[in-house]
Amino acid sequence: MRILLCITGASGIIYGTRLAKALQDAKQDVKIVISAGAKKVAEAECDGTDVHLPPSNYSEFDFSCPYASGSNSADAVVICPCSMKTLGEIAHGVGSSLITRASEVSLKERKKLILVIRETPYSLIAIENMKLVTLAGGIILPASPGFYHQPKTIEQMVDFVVGKTMDQLGVQHKLFKRWKESETD
Repeated sequence: MRILLCITGASGIIYGTRLAKALQDAKQDVKIVISAGAKKVAEAECDGTDVHLPPSNYSEFDFSCPYASGSNSADAVVICPCSMKTLGEIAHGVGSSLITRASEVSLKERKKLILVIRETPYSLIAIENMKLVTLAGGIILPASPGFYHQPKTIEQMVDFVVGKTMDQLGVQHKLFKRWKESETD
């Protein structure tokens, strides 16, 4: 599966970095685009910790990228985390960057588009934008970790959201214990 992973300037950069690693570990063909906003948020959130952005394959404004065209679209576009700015642009068809253009292409070609929203609370405008993207065929996946698997670390909570994203992509993983799953499953 050809996956374009876009990391934008929403809080929760750890979700995007963990998803990049999990997809690569699962031997998926993943290419990465990182927005300028994501780089600024990473500086603020990571502040000397071990969370670093993965290398970017394309610049944010590289419209010559294959995924900017319907004739060579990705099988799936994932924006993780997805900023409210990016959500709004996608909802209203504003293809001002490779990220939003590839998302438009994904929708028009009826390919998978997953937006891992990381915001709280939601404004009515954000809810309406999520509605528009959903009606157009996109998937809104809020970064809302579950707790039934009894996570003990932040990484386990992050892995829950990353695993749910991989479920939407149809990629096998063992990132979290599923509901009512026994230890031997």
